[in-house]
Amino acid sequence: MNRKQLLKTLAMPIALAAICVYFALKQPAFLSPRNFTQLLVQFSIIGTLALGMFMILLTGQIDLSVGSGVGLIGGITAVLVTEHAWSAPAAMLVAFAAALLLWSLMGTLIVKERIPSFIITLGGLLIFRGLFWFVIHSVTIQVKGAQENLYSQITTYYLPVNAGLVLALILAVAVGFLQWRARAARATHGLPVPTTARAFGRFVVTAGGIFLVTVLCNNFNGLPVTLLILTATALTVYVLTQHTPFGRYLYAIGGNEEAASLSGINVDRVLIGAYLLMGAATALTGFMQTSFQGSSGASVGELMELDAIAACVIGGTALKGGRGTVWGVLFGTLIMTTLLNGMGLDGVLPEKKLIARGVVLVLAVWLDVRLGRD
Repeated sequence: MNRKQLLKTLAMPIALAAICVYFALKQPAFLSPRNFTQLLVQFSIIGTLALGMFMILLTGQIDLSVGSGVGLIGGITAVLVTEHAWSAPAAMLVAFAAALLLWSLMGTLIVKERIPSFIITLGGLLIFRGLFWFVIHSVTIQVKGAQENLYSQITTYYLPVNAGLVLALILAVAVGFLQWRARAARATHGLPVPTTARAFGRFVVTAGGIFLVTVLCNNFNGLPVTLLILTATALTVYVLTQHTPFGRYLYAIGGNEEAASLSGINVDRVLIGAYLLMGAATALTGFMQTSFQGSSGASVGELMELDAIAACVIGGTALKGGRGTVWGVLFGTLIMTTLLNGMGLDGVLPEKKLIARGVVLVLAVWLDVRLGRD
């Protein structure tokens, strides 16, 4: 590994460590189990949306509507539960289906009418925000104390200690299996693979991280259920992008759409599928974000599309498509979430938060472009 590759590999971990040290010195509560658990809840919310955005960006497309979509889907569920006395599962199911329908329609417009995704999703941003305000009657709909209280508990329920440890063990085994399978597949096709020692070391670090997170959360109330949602989403996206033809098609289309089409890939179907999955991620995020805020108000979801895009770019996903990893997206999300959490704990003014988020995004893109040059 040359100097440039080493710097590119270590830049983001160093940045995360610097952010953590800075806020830990300014606010000792930053390292408390309570704040760590709250950080994980925020991480899960942004990470779920970023994973949906990741699949869109892989194809060289973009989606600017997801922030408004988060508000709209969360608002539909809140209104059905609180004003129409629907059960929370039924309301969430209807809202989820609405998200799939809306994003399928956007994907179809983009591929069938050959309209740039920037324009269609920008229109979606405005339309969904207007529909959101219409659905909630431009007032704040409380979800605390909702029927069955299930909707509000999405971000307030924690797994018992023993259940969390068992789940951590299962997850560590699953991750190890996926790493072994990926290594075996590369070896079968004659591709370079890491040494056994390095592969085992990667597994040990990953498993250790999983158990460390579990132990820290157990020192507060246990593993938050939102982290389970993110984990399931991440594993699903990882399997889709790394172990299925659909995932290979996403990378191929992002690398060269014309060549992908000539090679027999149904580009239109894959793009619509990517937007359909984006709709699913938006719905899950809408449920979590509204529950986290305790209400569905006019500002829910604002600028979340930018946080999702920033998390992907910081994690190494190319805006032009064809490059990126699930782990990179999660790491980029962790940097963004840690920054937001630390600034919130430190009482940083909203305008300064916006500036900091913009600076981090620009620096990440600049570093990626700079180190990516020959």
